[in-house]
Amino acid sequence: MSSANDQPSRKAPTTGRRRVLLGGVALAAAAAGAGLASWRLRPGKPVPEAVQALWKLTLSTPEGPPLALAELRGGPLLLNFWATWCPPCVEELPLLDAFYRQNSASGWKVLGLAIDQPASVKRFLAQRPVGFPMVLAGFEGSELARKLGNETGGLPFSVILGADGSIIDKKMGQLTAEMLARWKQATPI
Repeated sequence: MSSANDQPSRKAPTTGRRRVLLGGVALAAAAAGAGLASWRLRPGKPVPEAVQALWKLTLSTPEGPPLALAELRGGPLLLNFWATWCPPCVEELPLLDAFYRQNSASGWKVLGLAIDQPASVKRFLAQRPVGFPMVLAGFEGSELARKLGNETGGLPFSVILGADGSIIDKKMGQLTAEMLARWKQATPI
């Protein structure tokens, strides 16, 4: 007659081994999630005629007089699509303003394209002014961003254009000082 003790014993994983196993699974899941998010937030290819359409636009400013975007051509230009209701957009505005103030004398231009209601933008900028120009882009700005590669419609969305007017790079999501430094170094004036 055999007893339960005659069965080969299966040892339950120890608490330490279980933690390591669960930690590895969690790490793999986090990496997969980050990869998926990165893939989904990667800007797409711009529509071929999008850049030509950009230079033909004239948009209202919060101060009133319209701005012909063709006036900004001829040097490197950072376009930043943003909205007052977008926390990462609001967080990066001081960084963009500092970049503009430090680099405008060397030919860099920055343009904010507000995808928002004019009254909201005017109120926001009255409380938090910036030194670079802003335009009230509204729905037309959303469509332009999509044509420039923002397929998901997310904000903030930034585009770097070279002195010749062509797209050099794009970024979906909040900018960092490191990214601005790389763009500055890689973009001829």
